[in-house]
This record gives sequence, C-alpha cells and structure tokens, in this order.
Amino acid sequence: MFSNPGSEDHWGRLDRPLRRVLPRSLLGRSMLIVLTPLLVTQAIVLILFYGTYLNVVSRRLSDGITGEVSLVMSMLERTPEQDRREALLRDASARTQLEFVFHPHATLGHEGTNHVLGPIDDDFERALHQGLGRPFFVDWSAVPETVRVSIALPDGVLDVLTPHKRLSIGPIWMFVAWAFSSSALLFVIAALFMRNQVRAIRRLAQAAELFGLGRDEGAIRPQGAREVRQAAVAFNRMQDRVNRFVAQRTAVLAGVSHDLRTPLTRLRLSMAMLPTKGRIQAEDLQPDIQDMVTDIEDMERLIGSYLSFARGEGSERPVRTDLRSLIDEVAVAARRAGGQVLGVEGREGVEIPVRPDALKRALTNLADNARRHGGAMRISLWEGERRIEITVEDNGPGIPPDQRETILQSTRSGSNGGSGLGLTIVRDIVHAHGGTIRLLESPLGGLGVLLSLPK
Repeated sequence: MFSNPGSEDHWGRLDRPLRRVLPRSLLGRSMLIVLTPLLVTQAIVLILFYGTYLNVVSRRLSDGITGEVSLVMSMLERTPEQDRREALLRDASARTQLEFVFHPHATLGHEGTNHVLGPIDDDFERALHQGLGRPFFVDWSAVPETVRVSIALPDGVLDVLTPHKRLSIGPIWMFVAWAFSSSALLFVIAALFMRNQVRAIRRLAQAAELFGLGRDEGAIRPQGAREVRQAAVAFNRMQDRVNRFVAQRTAVLAGVSHDLRTPLTRLRLSMAMLPTKGRIQAEDLQPDIQDMVTDIEDMERLIGSYLSFARGEGSERPVRTDLRSLIDEVAVAARRAGGQVLGVEGREGVEIPVRPDALKRALTNLADNARRHGGAMRISLWEGERRIEITVEDNGPGIPPDQRETILQSTRSGSNGGSGLGLTIVRDIVHAHGGTIRLLESPLGGLGVLLSLPK
C-alpha cells in the first residue's frame, strides 16, 4: 500500500491546533484522559435518562390523570341534576387528589397549552387529546404549584386543578447534581493517584538530569506503578554500570604512568650507560640494544592492552558465529606463539549470535595468560539448553580462591610485566554479551576460566 502525502499533510494541519490546546505536562494529559471519558459517560447517562426513563414516567403519569378525568367526565355527562353533579365532583376530588369545578353555561376561551415544561407538556397534551376527545386548554402558570385543565362540555366548562407533583417525577436537579458531584469526586480521587504516579516519574527524570550533569545523587528508591518501578531499577543499574565504567577508565589512566615508569627508567639508564668516548664496536652495544628493544616491546604490549581496554566493544555488531571454528583459530595462534595446546574439546556447529572479533580477543587474552603462566593449556566448549560455556585451563601456579575476585579489577598490575588488564578485558567483553565469568581451579593444576554465554 502507498500512503497519500496530501492526506498526511491534511491530518498534520488538523493535529497542530489540537496539540496547542492539549496540556503539556504528563499530569495534565493524564487528567484529560480521565476527565474526557468521565464527562462523556455522564452525558450519555443523562441523555439516556431523559430520553427513556423520564419520558416513560411522564407518559404514565399523564395517562393516569387523563384516565381519572375521563372517568369523571363520563359520570358527569350521565348525571344531569345539578345537586347530584356537585356531590359527584366533591366525591371525585376527595378520591383522586384532583380538584374538579364545573362552570355551567361557560365557554372555553383557548385551546391547547401554554407550554412551560417542554416534554412533560407534550406528553400531557397528547394524553388529553387521546383520552378526552373534547376541546381543552392546559394552563401551567395560573395557580402556583398547580396545573389547571379546562375542558369544554356540552353545557359548560369543567376545570380540573392538578398538583404539579402528580405530573413530575421529583426534582431533576438532584439527579444532575448527584451525577456531577460523583464525577467530581472520582476526578479528585484519580487526580490524587495520578499525582503520586507523576511524582515518581518526575523524581526519575530529575535524577537522570542530575546524573547527566555529573552530579551523582546515588540510587533512587523505586516508587509508583510497576512500570515506573522497573524504570527506576533499570536507571539504578545503568547508573551503577556507568559509574563502574568511569571508575575503571580512570584507574586505567592512573595506571598508565605507573606501569610505563619501569621500562622508561630502564631505557634511560641503558642510554646513560652507553659508552660516549673511544671506538665502539657493534657487538659491544648489542646487549644494551637488545635490552632496550625488550623494554620497547614491553611498552608496546602495555600500551596495546590499555588501548584494547579503552576501546571496549566499539560498534561491532553481533553475528551468528561457529564457536568451535573460533576456538580452533585461537588454538592455532596460541601454538604459533609457543604455547602447548593439550586439546580442544567440543562439537562443531555450535552457533550463537556474538561479536566475533571481541570474543576472539577475549579468548586470545586467556590463551596468552595460560601460555605465559603455565605453558600448557586446554580449551573446551560445552552446549546447554540456555547457555554456552567455554573453559580455558592451564597448568600454571593458579590463583588462591580468596584472590580470584580481586584479580578481575583493572587496578592490579601484572606480575610478568603485563598490565594486569587481560582478565578485565575478558570480563567486559563477556558482560557485553550478557554472560558471566568465573575463575576456577583447573584439573591441570592451574587456573580455569569459565565463560558462560546465553544462547
């Protein structure tokens, strides 16, 4: 299907005025969402009430009074004697709560009604037309709280005085007041609840703003609805990760000068001890040059480790990768570097989405550590229902259990001239994949590093 640009422009022009009148705050829009259906519901209820219940009751009241008046009229027409008519009217007035007055030889001046109450007038007039069959006039304002119905008879006019309460269902304003007061009460209750929810969101927004300005106010207490609490928990986790990230990078920068000071000092001493007078043979300088080259290689290795740690994962995207093939490449590189790979275990064809370059760098770091500290290593791959485990083991001295947690910190310097960042880089890469890293005791006698990655 193709969209019509003209139609989109039309709806955009209609949407702009609506956006100008909408509240800008979340609380205001929430109250509008609550208030609009509430008012629409009350309006529908009132319309249904007036259109059904009120009309039905009004017609029944009008039909009842008309039936009583029609009965009295028929009895009056069958009673020609004046004295008997007066007794009949008195008895009818007492029984029906209507007042009947007969005016002999009078004529009807007007017909119809003066229409004061709208729908009730129409219902009453319709009932009189259908039930009496004679000319009549309904006066709603002649007598207070009374409706006078004048009916033309062959020999006079019959006045019927009806109380207003016989034609009305009571004070309508009380129902309207109850409807709107209940709506107002519900609106106030909803406003109080929404205010608490918005307060939690506002507090979260303020904490994010302060954290963005570099002011760490600590973790915020999750409050409000479940989704708001989840957002607060996620913000606290993000804040903790960012703080750890900044602390690690700060520690790395602080360790650069410390770790580079030793090889730089050796270089300075070597250059200071070079002979400056007399004839110098190349073979005489060879040991000093070799020492300086070694120091430069150490510095390159240190700087490379720091750069790898500082780069993190960059912008590499996850792709489905055969982990066994990746491990085989790491094993081949370890053998070329002089390491002894005792074996690579695990079946082929195990594929999960990973960042292949980053994961290969992590495994290469582990293989380099195993080669430097032990010499012999074994790499194994295990596949479970929900996770993949990769273990790199060596036969080196290992790490005591009480030091295995601190070994992952970036502030620890390596004991063999390294930066001490190898395991820290591995940890960051594994965490970026949503996995975990554990340091174990290897059956080979050294250290075992277990990487657990989700499938």
